[in-house]
Amino acid sequence: MISILRRARNFLRSPAPPWKYPTTGFPILDKSLVIEEERQPLYSSTTFYPAKIGEVLNTRYQIVGKLGYGGYSTVWLCRDLVDHDYVVLKLCRSDAPNIRREIDIYRRLNSVRAKHAGTTVVRKMLDNFEHQNHGYSFPCIVHKPLGMSLAELRSRCSGKKLPEQFLKATLIHILIGLDFLHTNAKVIHCDIQEKNIFLGIGNKSILDEFAKHELEYPTPRKVDGTRIVYESRDLDNTPNPGRPVLTDFGEARLNEGSHSGLIQPTQYRAPEVLFRLPWNHKVDIWNLGAMIWDLFEDRNMFNARNQKGEVSIEHHLAHIAALLGPPPADLIQTSDIAQGYFNLDGSWKGTVKIPDDSLEESEHNLAGENKALFLAFMRKMMKWRPEERSGAIELLADTWLRDGDHFADQ
Repeated sequence: MISILRRARNFLRSPAPPWKYPTTGFPILDKSLVIEEERQPLYSSTTFYPAKIGEVLNTRYQIVGKLGYGGYSTVWLCRDLVDHDYVVLKLCRSDAPNIRREIDIYRRLNSVRAKHAGTTVVRKMLDNFEHQNHGYSFPCIVHKPLGMSLAELRSRCSGKKLPEQFLKATLIHILIGLDFLHTNAKVIHCDIQEKNIFLGIGNKSILDEFAKHELEYPTPRKVDGTRIVYESRDLDNTPNPGRPVLTDFGEARLNEGSHSGLIQPTQYRAPEVLFRLPWNHKVDIWNLGAMIWDLFEDRNMFNARNQKGEVSIEHHLAHIAALLGPPPADLIQTSDIAQGYFNLDGSWKGTVKIPDDSLEESEHNLAGENKALFLAFMRKMMKWRPEERSGAIELLADTWLRDGDHFADQ
C-alpha cells in the first residue's frame, strides 16, 4: 500500500529538472593514459557507450557520477527525475553477451510473490530499456542503489580478513538469499563472489553526499574528442552499512532440470563443473564454501594455477583431493576428464604432486572447539558429490553459524 501511495504522489508531482554540471574546472587526464574500462581486454570505443555526467537517459535518468565498470558495462549513480530518487544504472556494451538472459532472470525474480526473507537480500530490477546512439543499441538495467562490495570492505579490514562475527552475519544473509533463489525463484546464481555481494545503504544521505561532491569537486576524466572516460568514485557506506545483497545475475540459470558447460570463477568451480558433468543448484553451495576462504583466510581455498600462473585443472583437482580426499569411484566412472587424473579406485595419477595440505592446516584463524565447528560447517558444503552438500536451510541451522550477528535494516 505504501509503494502504491508513493507512486501516486510521484505521478502527481512534476518531473524534477535536470541539474546543471560544470563544463570547466575539472581535472583532465593525459590522453595517453589507459584508464577504467579501457583496460578491459574486449574494450572498444564503439561497443562502450560514451556516457557523460549530467546526461539524461530514457528521458528520466540523469547521470550523477560513475560508480564502476566491468568487462561488459559501466555503472552510474543517477537521479530518477520522475520518482525523485536515486537509482543505479548498469549501462551495458552494445554487444554484451547474455544480457537478455540476465534481464529474463531479473523478471523472474521480480515476479516471485512469496513472503520470504530472501527477497530483501537479492537484488531486483527496477526498470530496463535500450539506449540508441549512432546506430548502436545499449541495454540498460536500473537498480536500487547499494554501497560497497564485500571485496572492497574486506580490503579495508585488518589482514584483509572479515572478522568472524561479521562473516557469520554475512553468510546468514547469503544463505537466506540462496534459499529464496533455489526454492522460490528456481534460479541458480552461478557466479557467487565477493565482488558480486554488496552492502545495503543504511543512511541515504551518502547518496546526497556523492552527488554534492561531484558537483563541487568534479571527477578526473580523460577527454578524447567527444568521448569522455571518467574515473570512478567510491560510494562509501562503512559508517552505517545495511544488509548484504546478492547481485549480478549475468551468469544465472533457471533451476529446472540439470545444466552443463563451464560456469563460476575459475577457483570456485565445483567438481561436477570441472568434470564436465551435469550440474544443478548445488554448484552455488560449493561456490559459497570456496569463497569463504577468500573472506576469512585472505587466499583461495584451492590452487587452480600452475607455476606459470596459468589456469590448471590438474593443480586444481590435486588440491581438492588434498583437502577433501579422493573423489568417489562412481563419480570418476561417469567422467572421462576425471579418469584422466584419477584411477577408478580414486588414487591420483596426475603428473603433479598432491599438495601436503589439509583443511585443518589450511585454516589459520580459529582454534579448539570453535575451529572444529567451523570446519564441520565447511565440510557440509565441500563435498565431491553435489547431492551430499547441505542445502541453504540446513546450513542456516548449523551450530557454528547460529550465533551470527545481524546487519541493521536498510
